[in-house]
Amino acid sequence: MDITRRGVLRAGGALAAGAGLSGLAACSGSGAAGDSGSGGAGSATKGEITVWSWAGPAAEMKALVPAFNAQYPDIKVTVQDIGNPAIWDKITTALAAGGSGLADVLHIGVDYLPGYVEKFPNGLADLSKLGANQYKDAFAQGMWATVAPKGGRVNALPWEANSAGFYYRADVFEQAGVDVKALDTWDDTIEAGKVIKAKTGKYLLGIDKPASQPDAANFFQMLLQLQGAFYFDLDGGITLDSPQAVRAMTLIKQLNDAGLVSDASGGWNALISSIKAGTNAVVPWPTWFGGIIEETVPEEKGKWGVRLPPTVRRGGSNAATVNSTHLAIAGSSKQQAAAWKFVEFVLTRPENQVKIYKEKGIAPALMKAYEDPVFHAPSEFFSNQKKGEIFLNALEAPSPAYNYSADYARALKVVTDAQTKVLLKGADPAEVLKQAADQLAQQTGRKVVR
Repeated sequence: MDITRRGVLRAGGALAAGAGLSGLAACSGSGAAGDSGSGGAGSATKGEITVWSWAGPAAEMKALVPAFNAQYPDIKVTVQDIGNPAIWDKITTALAAGGSGLADVLHIGVDYLPGYVEKFPNGLADLSKLGANQYKDAFAQGMWATVAPKGGRVNALPWEANSAGFYYRADVFEQAGVDVKALDTWDDTIEAGKVIKAKTGKYLLGIDKPASQPDAANFFQMLLQLQGAFYFDLDGGITLDSPQAVRAMTLIKQLNDAGLVSDASGGWNALISSIKAGTNAVVPWPTWFGGIIEETVPEEKGKWGVRLPPTVRRGGSNAATVNSTHLAIAGSSKQQAAAWKFVEFVLTRPENQVKIYKEKGIAPALMKAYEDPVFHAPSEFFSNQKKGEIFLNALEAPSPAYNYSADYARALKVVTDAQTKVLLKGADPAEVLKQAADQLAQQTGRKVVR
């Protein structure tokens, strides 16, 4: 699984700089210059399609091609590992060129999908015309509204659904005499963190304090989503200084003021190093990160545990779908029907999603996949806990849809700047978030909802 799903975003990045795109790269695909929606259905049983993805997901789709061809022998599938973040610029460039050179099937993160839809209205095919609506109730709550926000149009089909997680060093909690199960809220967790720091010297968690990487606000965003809130409302209004956002940033200030936050600046390598060094007692990352921990410190099997995060307010939710990925079909594709057959095969067959989970730990949005025993087996690494069931409970909980919008990258920039002021200068959370919201409104023309 690739860390850079959100981390590659930059304010003024690929989508924000659409007007300046140039240098279209030649690549296989069936698009033609002009209107990005200039493609067609073509044959559902024969043809050639190209798929763009990255790393593990690309490898897993390649592995499924023989089984797909057993059912559709006359559809030739070429899966290309474009790389992440390279894929985002490549998709944007091709869309801006009217779909020229664009692959037929596109693997897209939730943070990019709204931007592509807003900036290139015909860039992606409407999957409702290919039969997608029959799967409306097949995915985790909130996922369908993410790919089909309004108007009956379906922009993509959900693949991956990552829930907020709370990975912790069980041995550190035991050494400190802290019962991790008793942490109902983050207020409780702050008090527990003080005990852990005093008795073990461990920080509670790490945050990239100077915002050396664009994903420095991951923890803040998780606290926000645990409250059912986000940077924008569903109408696109800015909600950066909502009561929920202020509460989230206030918790971060309280954690930092208590000396419980290590500085995790330096990106992915710094994060991995902190896990190897045992710097922090808790790693509050999503579902997929469990596999990374196992790969990083295999010798610590049995010393780790996992649970859903504490609630932000007592009685609140500890479940949130914090990120996801999807498969879309290019509006310029001349083989949309064949492309749909492949997307349908990968994402709606439980056995295929189970296979991908076993190989790469990619948590499926397809709920029927969770009937497989692999999601209900104890994990030796995580103290014999049933990790799959823990995250399944989160996916089964009520979950709203979130509007990332085309301005998510800009929102991230002003949020991380605000967080840095809080962490390094002791700034007031409410004040810096108000400034951030006003700044984002000035940059985007969106209204602040207060």
